[in-house]
Amino acid sequence: MSSSSSMNKFWIPHLDIHKKVITQELQYYLGPQATVRPFTREGEDGFLITTPGPCLTDEQIDDICVKSKEMWERQAAARAPGNKDKPLKRPLHQPVVIATASSSDSSRRRRDDRRPIETTRSRYDDRRRD
Repeated sequence: MSSSSSMNKFWIPHLDIHKKVITQELQYYLGPQATVRPFTREGEDGFLITTPGPCLTDEQIDDICVKSKEMWERQAAARAPGNKDKPLKRPLHQPVVIATASSSDSSRRRRDDRRPIETTRSRYDDRRRD
């Protein structure tokens, strides 16, 4: 196995590339030693590709972009409200909305959540002193 010093490192921008797609496809294109991870270069998000050989070709990147677009479309379709009749993988785990909070409700709830803890703690301390 090659050491990391003999590996080539390439950066490509994340634009039009789904992380899951590039992760799944990279070794198919560049071999089993190739790796990819998120990487920011000069303030721009992208992917750092480490490989013993050359980087992805323009055609391979285009293929990854096409597959990424398909992935995003599938994810959007799965989230679309019209898919209620589609059987769920875990039907018992279908989320049910109990309540929705406005921003003022959440700040009041946080304040109220703290109060019982302090009250409980002080009662406990009083019992310990007896």
